[in-house]
Amino acid sequence: MSPILTTLAAAAGGVLTGLVLAGLVLHRQHHRLTHALAEARRDHLTGLPNRRALFEHLCTMVRAGGPVGVVLLDLDRFKTLNDALGHDAGDDLLRQVAARLCRLDRPVRMAARLGGDEFVLVVHGHSDDVRAAAHAARQAVAARPYAIRGHSLNARASAGYATGRPGVSERQLLRDADRAMYRAKTTGAGVHAHTPGTDERPFPTRPTHRVRDRRHH
Repeated sequence: MSPILTTLAAAAGGVLTGLVLAGLVLHRQHHRLTHALAEARRDHLTGLPNRRALFEHLCTMVRAGGPVGVVLLDLDRFKTLNDALGHDAGDDLLRQVAARLCRLDRPVRMAARLGGDEFVLVVHGHSDDVRAAAHAARQAVAARPYAIRGHSLNARASAGYATGRPGVSERQLLRDADRAMYRAKTTGAGVHAHTPGTDERPFPTRPTHRVRDRRHH
């Protein structure tokens, strides 16, 4: 092979090697970016979608105009457990509750952790579907005792739910479900539906059970 061809071959080999290395770098960067985006939407304690992922999904559903509703669950007497057994035991309970909620069947399409001891279900369906999902979720939470650091503990949740309607944003839908949940908790009803026009009164001061350490958002 002539010196010119040898030089050209060496140059081409160098370019090819450079392209391969550049491709590997881009692939790794893409993988890291994808992983970072997924982590930004995941609750690190429970592994469920977090508040950010919840709002993104709910926003998409509301703007698409399909039937959608949300169920907001808040564990009963959670602060008592934290005070008695400590935050580690409380974290164990949250992880186990999350595992039960993420196994709920359709029309539940997402189970997310809103923060503290609050969980949200996004339901793709009409009011009957949302009501059924609220009762199913509450039953799942209380179905059997939890094994928590050598203790067998029972847990219950209060659930409020709201169904989407024209002109209601995703944030308003969550506020409606939150109002319903608070009424379920304060009245002892267990499950309460938001009724437009009757549940619009301002909340009183937030109850003390919501002072849970939120370091795991």
